Amino acid sequence: MIETTTYPGIFSTWKGKRKLMLTENLTPGRIFFRELLWSENDKEYRVFDPRHSKIAAGLAKRMRFFSLKKNDAVLYLGASHGYTASFISDLVGKNGVVYCVDIAPRVVRDLYFVCEQRENMQPLLADANKPEAYTARITPVDVIIQDVAHRMQVQILLRNMRFLKAKGIVYFSVKARSIDSTKKPMQVFRDVEEELKRSLKILEKVDLSPFERDHMLFVCQKK
Repeated sequence: MIETTTYPGIFSTWKGKRKLMLTENLTPGRIFFRELLWSENDKEYRVFDPRHSKIAAGLAKRMRFFSLKKNDAVLYLGASHGYTASFISDLVGKNGVVYCVDIAPRVVRDLYFVCEQRENMQPLLADANKPEAYTARITPVDVIIQDVAHRMQVQILLRNMRFLKAKGIVYFSVKARSIDSTKKPMQVFRDVEEELKRSLKILEKVDLSPFERDHMLFVCQKK
């Protein structure tokens, strides 16, 4: 039996002793990542796996602030092959939009085929560190999601803040080892928090273990 959760657009069900998270499939009958499908009451749902997504991991860790909703515009930095972005596509619906930025041609090729089937996803082969290259292709957004493993990942986020609406929300996944492998992860996270505080209000910090080692998800709001 599929049940609603406290998160808008996120559903749950049980498979044996394992609790699954689901989103309603925007493209019924089509999957892109061998994800499990679940059908009930003439609706189709996709299993959103926290082992493959930082956002799903945050939800599994019971993150308190989750504001993605129908019709939102989202800028996804580091979209890769589009796994998480496709679930965000489910959540924002056909009248929302997900701008999917990645620098790697190989993964953007795969991403393109997902976006072909999902009209609310737009692939952008671009360097997230140089947002001026895609400024003309993006409208103001309600949410920024960043999953870029780079030593300058805080600066990359701040350079893209130009696209975020006032009071907009940021989901910022920080991989400590990518920033400084010589420091303990908690020290890296403290340093990141101090940098973020200059431009953003930090709403929540979510340790993503055991799904992702040495990762912290910062949920922030534009001041």
